[in-house]
Amino acid sequence: MAASFKSIRYSLVIPVFNEEAVLPILLRRLDLVLSRLDGPAEAIFVDDGSSDSSSIVLRALATRDPRFRYIGLSRNFGHQVAITAGMDAAQGEAIIVMDADLQDPPEVIEQLIAKWQEGNDIVHARRLSRDGESRFKRATAHLWRRRHHHEHRQHRHVAGRTGAGEHDSSHG
Repeated sequence: MAASFKSIRYSLVIPVFNEEAVLPILLRRLDLVLSRLDGPAEAIFVDDGSSDSSSIVLRALATRDPRFRYIGLSRNFGHQVAITAGMDAAQGEAIIVMDADLQDPPEVIEQLIAKWQEGNDIVHARRLSRDGESRFKRATAHLWRRRHHHEHRQHRHVAGRTGAGEHDSSHG
């Protein structure tokens, strides 16, 4: 059971699809990050139809720790639907979306929050390097970023090479 609506400051929305191998590491790192935040937070895991033991691990966690919530989708609807389901359930003043696969380090959450507290409506992180990814993956990521930037340009964004707006995935 999550804390009451007014007490949640931050909601982390984490779509999950067959992430059993990385969940123990992710959960340890999230626990540390949540303990350092300046207000109550919830982590909402949205299982997008996993066929591994992800749902078992996350249901058990949600049962024993009220900071963690579990939403199980009936089948694989896709990443964006999972994010939307999590955002719809979020109770926090600020919502942070991150993937479960640790490509984006949970520790960057504190830097994103700091930028939000400066008055920015939307804060996003962008990798400084894409080492180990195929040319196709880099190209599709570039196209997605261009589209995303165009759709949200009317909002105040923070992005830069300061570590708070971006991070280097080769070090985290």
